[in-house]
Formats: sequence, structure tokens, C-alpha cells
Amino acid sequence: MVIDWSQKSGDTPTSDRSKIPAATYVRMSTDHQKYSTANQIAIIQRYAEKNGFEITRSYEDEGKSGLRLVGRDALQNLLADVEGGRADYKVILVYDVSRWGRFQDPDEAAEVELRCKRCGIIVHYCAEQFENDGSMGSSIIKTVKRAMAGEYSRELSVKVFNGQANLIQLGYRQGGAPGVGLRRQLIDQYGAFKGELSRGEHKSIATDRVILVPGPDEEIRVVMRIYDLFVAKTQTEAEIAAILNAEGILTDWDRPWTRGTVHQVLINEKYVGNNVWGRTSFKLKQSHVRNPEGEWVRADGAFTGIVPIEIFERAREIIAARAERLSDEAMLDKLAKVLENKGYLSGLVIDEMEDCPSSSSYSYRFGSLLRAYALVGFVPDHDYRYLEINRALRRMHPDLLAKVIQGLQSAGGAVSQDVETDLLTINQEFTASVVIVRCLLTSAGSLRWKVRLDTALRPDVTVVVRMEPGNAEPFDYYLLPLLDMHQAVLRLCEFNGLSFDAYRCDSLSRFYAMAARRSLMEVA
Repeated sequence: MVIDWSQKSGDTPTSDRSKIPAATYVRMSTDHQKYSTANQIAIIQRYAEKNGFEITRSYEDEGKSGLRLVGRDALQNLLADVEGGRADYKVILVYDVSRWGRFQDPDEAAEVELRCKRCGIIVHYCAEQFENDGSMGSSIIKTVKRAMAGEYSRELSVKVFNGQANLIQLGYRQGGAPGVGLRRQLIDQYGAFKGELSRGEHKSIATDRVILVPGPDEEIRVVMRIYDLFVAKTQTEAEIAAILNAEGILTDWDRPWTRGTVHQVLINEKYVGNNVWGRTSFKLKQSHVRNPEGEWVRADGAFTGIVPIEIFERAREIIAARAERLSDEAMLDKLAKVLENKGYLSGLVIDEMEDCPSSSSYSYRFGSLLRAYALVGFVPDHDYRYLEINRALRRMHPDLLAKVIQGLQSAGGAVSQDVETDLLTINQEFTASVVIVRCLLTSAGSLRWKVRLDTALRPDVTVVVRMEPGNAEPFDYYLLPLLDMHQAVLRLCEFNGLSFDAYRCDSLSRFYAMAARRSLMEVA
């Protein structure tokens, strides 16, 4: 005889009780096979049978990333039903904590569960080893697992980015149409040609790679004609587009030419054989960012070019000179007219407009497209203020570094600074790096700081300057020793427990004291 000690005295067996109506939510991304919706549903059904739940509704997001709520229709419908009073169930069964999402802010995942609880709907995690009963233990475990879920996505993003960057530097193409005059060539891991990829075709073997090769002769002649008309005949992009369209010549997408498509042929380095990647980024699906040219990943001479480098450079000089002849006011007037005509601004919209400098010209002249947008009163849908904050913090870094050096020297230390990396060497004994960290304000009003440690320089001590909410003045400081830091990225809250706050200080006097020296005679 087997006694079920988990069943309390007087309890009615599950099969004899009226079952509690429940809904299920499952999400499948492409991160791991064990999270397929079929496997999730099987685990959830076993949990429901064991605990007396009857599944009456199911919500399913297939092939959806958990980084954001956007695009996850099933989860949006679930929350709408719960908060709209249309839920005909009392509990929601979810496979595990990460199925709500792998948010970079753990509070976002907590918010989803909280919205359900506020409406009287309890959430059960069917594959977790803890009971979601609101106890301190379960709350701590959930918080840790939410942070782990977000960190998993971040680490995966870093690995994918580094892998793609390495392939670019090796001369392999990473996505995107080849462009008129060029074709995508599939090669195996040993560099042997396997065939040309047509439009819409993709490689099917993980070890295969793609490179760019010259396309049909007639398309190459079109490209060279564009450069000849622009450089030698001094035709504008719009005039060249009109000439090609009048002759019935189409783009590689079988569409008529426009000013913007001609402009792209004139500025894209793939036509001289350079492999350039990372002009923009959308990491962790947070926001689209136009990266500065110094952060682009490139491999010059990776492909066989179809345009001589001297002609390409001459075209770029003409485009740059066209903007230099205009004053700042004249450029902004033209941009304002584009905004008035179109109602919004983007790099593509600017490049399509006749008698208007290119988007790259605006970026070069005003420091960024966002600054040019702001000067004409345009605010993009996305919040890009963090870019301006980051630039302000970079401008602040030299002055702050100079104050740190002065403080160390005033304490009696000898300090040398690497002009390229800003790494400080104190008393020829230990190294230090100064990092300024932007303050983030969550939707719940909490403060967050994301610290990236320099894993390349590996300083003995990293001086972290946490900025105040306005990012104008320092909030406090952390002195992080290399020996105790085992992660490249740290996420700090206002209070982080003894494990991190033991390194916290209100000023840098403790750090300056590390440089102080006393003679043995004085000590004696």
C-alpha cells in the first residue's frame, strides 16, 4: 500500500472534485527544441490532470521572440481577455517563467503576471520546481529566473553578433540583396564554388558560406554607366534615373529607377569589393540604431569589385562636396521642406528627394541624423534620447578622468595614462579603468545601471561612476576588483545586496588612498 502524504486528511481526491477552469499560454521561439509548443502543452496537461484543472482556453504564440510584447498576438489577447472581464477561467498554466518573455528588464516579465493577479487570475508554472504561492522563496526564485532569461538572450545576442562580425571580416556576405551588377555565390567550407543563389534562395547547410561575385555583363555595364553619367557627365541621380527609365532599364528588383536607388549604387562599397556590415543595428529588438562609421565591421577587398576604386572615390567626393557648398541653415531649410512635404523623415526619404543633400551628409555635418531631425522639429517614433546622453557622457569622460588622475597624484601616487585606451597605471603596481554608466529609469520608476567591464584590457580595478537619474552628475561610485568580477556585464539597481554594495562608495577618496605611499622610516 502506498500512502500519498501530500493529500491532507479529509481532502477529496482530484477526480471526485469539480475541476477548476484554466487557460494555457505557450510560446515557441527558435532558441531550443525543448520549448516547442507540443512539448509545453504535454507538460501542462499532465500538470492540469494532477492538480485538478480543466483546460478551457488556449493561447499560443508560435515562432515569436520573447524579447518584447510587440507582435505576440496570443499574449496580447490573453491580457485583453483577463483585464476586459472576458476570462472564463480562474488560473493560467504556463510552462515556465521564461515563456512570458526573455525581457532585458525583469520587471517587464513580473508585470505580465501582476496584471493577471490584479484581476484575480492565478498563474501556475508547470515545469518549475517551486510553487508559485507568493512566498518569499518563490518570489526570489522567480526574480532570479526572470533575470536569467533576459541574460540568456543577451549572451546569445553577443555570441551571434561576434560570429557574424567574424564572418564579415573573413569576407563572407551576411544577408541582403546582392544589388544590380552583383550575384550571391554559394561556397562550401573549403571555398569551392557550389552554385549561384537566385532571388529568394538561401543556403541550407550551416557550414556553407555566401560571397559576392560579378553579375551579368549587361548589369555591370549599367553600373559603370551610372558612374560615368555621374562622374564624367555630371548628371544628378534623378537625371540618371530618368535616363535609365526612358530606356526601359529596370533595377535588380525589376522596378523603375529612383533618385535613391541610383544614390545607393554610387555610395555602396560592395561595388569596389569591400564587405561592410553593421551600419545599423537592432540588438535584442530594443530599438533601431544607426551606428557611427567607426563601429562598422568591414573587410576591404573581400570581393571582386566591378567599379575601379578611383572612380568610386571620385563619386563620393562629388557627393560630399555637394553638401559642403551649402551652409548649415540652407541644409536645414531643405530638410524642413522634406518634412513638410512628407510628414516624417528617414534616411531613405532624404535620399529620394531631389535637390537635397544625402542622409550621410546630414549625419556628417550635424553629428547624427537625430540631431538634424531635432533642429527641424522632427521627433521619431522611437525614443533615441539615449544616443544624445551617451554622447554627453563620452564628452564628460576626459574631464572626469583628469580629476581622477589629479586625485591619485594629490594622494602621492604616480600615475601614467595610455593615450589610446585611457588605462591608468598607478605606482607601476596596478591598473585601473574609469567607466561612466548611464542611469536608466524603468516604467515602474526604478533606477537601473548597466555596467560593461572591459574584458580586453582587464584592469585590476574598474572605477564605475554611476550617474544620477538626470545623467548630469555622478550618483555614486563602485570600485570593482578584477579578481571578484566574473561577468562582462553587470546590471545594478539602487540596492544590490552585500555582494555588490560592499564595493560601493559615495566618493573616490578610498580609491585615491590606494595610491598613497609612506616611507618605512615614517611608519616606524
